[in-house]
Amino acid sequence: MAPPLLRRPGWSRRAQYSLFFGFVALVIGAVTGLVLLTISLVAPRTFEEIRGGALDATRPMAEAGSAVAATVTGLWTGAGDYWNAAEQNAGLREERDELQRKLVEAEAISRENIRLRQTMNLVERAREPVAVGRIIGSSQDSPRRFAVLSVGATHGVEIGMPVRSSRGLIGRVVDRGRFASRVLLVSDRANIIPARLLRTDEAVIAKGRSDGTVDIRPLEVGRNPFMPGDIIVTSGTGGLYPPSIPVAKVVRLDDDGAIAVPMARPSESAFAMVEPPFEPAALSDDFTAEME
Repeated sequence: MAPPLLRRPGWSRRAQYSLFFGFVALVIGAVTGLVLLTISLVAPRTFEEIRGGALDATRPMAEAGSAVAATVTGLWTGAGDYWNAAEQNAGLREERDELQRKLVEAEAISRENIRLRQTMNLVERAREPVAVGRIIGSSQDSPRRFAVLSVGATHGVEIGMPVRSSRGLIGRVVDRGRFASRVLLVSDRANIIPARLLRTDEAVIAKGRSDGTVDIRPLEVGRNPFMPGDIIVTSGTGGLYPPSIPVAKVVRLDDDGAIAVPMARPSESAFAMVEPPFEPAALSDDFTAEME
């Protein structure tokens, strides 16, 4: 059996009211549409004013909707920008670390080039160098201060010959093998060097203290001619060390002298040059025994 065309909503008042108000709204909508259609045909100007009023009435809702949409879009865009900024910061940090590594490598290469240039200039300045070798070891904490040089008797090295680097005097050879030599550093207590004060050209004596420093004493007793920063160079007296080789730099004054640090340290000099003595007779047995 077919269902009836008009079905009652039952005995529920809420359902009946909903159905009634739905019909009323439908009728009002239809009447309103018919009226607006009639006005648009009969009085277009009036219809335009009605449309303008409707537009003004719906403006607050449109602005509120636009603001909500802009806020949501801004939140989404801001979150995206935040994540992009985080990724960019990570990339910038990686680039910074890479640049720092490259700077360290460039600094190391630059220092090595400076050492090589200094070594080349050292060889060029010497008239007749005996040998140029690499410093392969040194005693830093021992009471005796020695360095080991990678040249020996096969290169023409003899006991007593002075050894210098591009920075200044390192010491003298006290022992040699066929392919290596032991050098007594200027900071050793057994090394006494005739020197002079570069500022005043006054004769002084430089003697090692076996603690990495050098004791500087004037020949004239009773006055202290030194100043912090003074440079001590060899004088050439005695015939072993050539004159005007930098020996040490004064760092503090003593009662009747000064304490200086060597200008050339084995830890800071990659290469060293063995020179012939200033006077050939300086390598005689008597002179060597006296220096020992």
